[in-house]
Amino acid sequence: MSISSTIKSIQDIMRKDVGVDGDAQRLSQLVWMLFLKIFDDRETEWELIQDDYQSPLPEKYRWRNWAANAEGITGDELKQFLDNDLFPALQTLEAKGGDQRAYVIRSVFEDAYNYMKSGQLIRQVINKIQEGIDFNKAQERHLFGDMYEQLLRDLQAAGNAGEFYTPRAVTEFMVQMTNPRLGEKVMDPACGTGGFLSCSIEHIRSQNVKTVDDEAQLQSSIFGIEKKPLPHLLCTTNMILHGIDVPSNIRHDNTLSRPLISWTPKERVDVIVTNPPFGGMEEDGIETNFPSAFRTRETADLFVVLIMQLLKANGRAALVLPDGFLFGEGIKTRIKEKLLEECNLHTIVRLPNGVFAPYTGIKTNLLFFSKGSPTKDIWFYEHPYPEGVKSYNKTKPMRIAEFATEKAWWGSEQDGYATRVESSQAWKVSIDDIKARNYNLDCKNPHVGEQQVHDPEQLLAQYAVMQTEISGLRNQLKDILTKAFQGEE
Repeated sequence: MSISSTIKSIQDIMRKDVGVDGDAQRLSQLVWMLFLKIFDDRETEWELIQDDYQSPLPEKYRWRNWAANAEGITGDELKQFLDNDLFPALQTLEAKGGDQRAYVIRSVFEDAYNYMKSGQLIRQVINKIQEGIDFNKAQERHLFGDMYEQLLRDLQAAGNAGEFYTPRAVTEFMVQMTNPRLGEKVMDPACGTGGFLSCSIEHIRSQNVKTVDDEAQLQSSIFGIEKKPLPHLLCTTNMILHGIDVPSNIRHDNTLSRPLISWTPKERVDVIVTNPPFGGMEEDGIETNFPSAFRTRETADLFVVLIMQLLKANGRAALVLPDGFLFGEGIKTRIKEKLLEECNLHTIVRLPNGVFAPYTGIKTNLLFFSKGSPTKDIWFYEHPYPEGVKSYNKTKPMRIAEFATEKAWWGSEQDGYATRVESSQAWKVSIDDIKARNYNLDCKNPHVGEQQVHDPEQLLAQYAVMQTEISGLRNQLKDILTKAFQGEE
C-alpha cells in the first residue's frame, strides 16, 4: 500500500471515532502519532551510527515497545495508557545529561491531545502507521515529505487554519531570491508548519553542504518560532522529515511577546523569510513591547518592526504582506518610513488574486529588503496569471515555473540591480516620489494601458462594449441628421 493510501485509510478509521471532530483534530491526532513513529525510525538509524546512543525516552514509552506489535495493547487498556501514562510522561519529560531531544519531545507534547475515544480504533490507526510507513527507506522518506505537504494543503482547502500553509511556489521563489547560504542564520519568526524553513534547508543543502561538518553547521543555523500548538507540532515533525535531527531551535512561543529592545545582537540573523499572520489582532498589552511610535495591535505591522530589529547589518528579508500595508496610513506610514530609512526595500512583487484562496481573497505582495542602507528606488513587478488562467484553485495552484520571468529579470543587489529594465510588468519608483505620496506604496502599474489582452472572453466583452458605443453613436448621428433635414423642410 502506498503512503498516500495509508494516510487515507488512517483518516477513514479516525472518522469512525466519536472523539475526533473535523480535519484540524484529525490532523493533530495523526501528527503526534507520526512524530513518535518517525522518531523511532530515526532512533534505529542513530543506534547504528552511534555506539553509545541512549534514547531520551524511557523504554516503556518508545514506539517499538508499546505500538509496533500489531497484537499489542488495545481497547480500554490502550486508551488508559495514552491518556494516563504516555501523555503525562512526555509532557513532563526531563532531559538526561542535557539531551536536547527530550526538550523537543516535551515541547511537541505540551499541547498535544489524544482526541480518539475508542482504543480499538486507536490500535487500527497505529497498525496502519506501523505497516505503511518506514521512514528509513529513502524513497518513502521523499514520498512522505510530499504527502505531508498534501496534508497541509488539504487542511487549508477545508477552510481550517489556512494560515498554516503558504503555497510552495511562493516559498520557493522567496527563498531562492534571498539565497540563504551555509554559515548564515535563517529565521522565520512566525513559522507555521515550517514551509519557509524546510525550503531554506533544501536550498542550502543543495548549494553548499558537502561534508558532515557542513551538515552540522546547517542544522544549528535554522530558527523558527510558532505561537499555535498544532502548527508548532507540524513544524517540528516537518524539520525531522527534512533531516534536522534535533529541531530544538523551533520554539513554541509568541515572538511578539518579548519587548523589542530585549532582542540582543547575538540573537540577530542573516536571513528572514516569512508570511506573518495578517488581518489579526494581538491580545491587549502586546503592543507595549514596541516603541510608542509603532504601537498597534495589527499583527503584520508589529512583525515588520520586529524583523527590522532581528536582522543583522546587511541581513536580507522576504515577507508576504497584504495590500492594506502598502496604502495604510497612521502608524503604518511611520513603520514604512522607518523601513525605507533603515533598509533597502529594493523589490515589491505584486501577486494576483487567489494565491492564498480559499483562506483569503485579500491581494498580497512579496517585499524584499536588506538592512543597513536607505532605499533609493523601489522596483515593482506585477506577477501575471499564466496564459489561460483567470484564478488559482486547488486543481490549478500557482507553480514555481511561473516565476521564471522574475528570476531572469532579478539581477544582483551587489551592482544595485543595474541589469533590471522596465517592461509591461516592471517599473521603478524613486524614494522622492514615495515620500511625495506620504509613503503610500500602492503604486499602480503605469504600463497597464500598454498591455495587450489575449483572453478571448475579455476581448469579446470589450467588443460588445465597443459595439454598444458604436450603436449609440449611430443613433445620435441619425437623430442629428433627421433634425437637420426636418429643419431644411
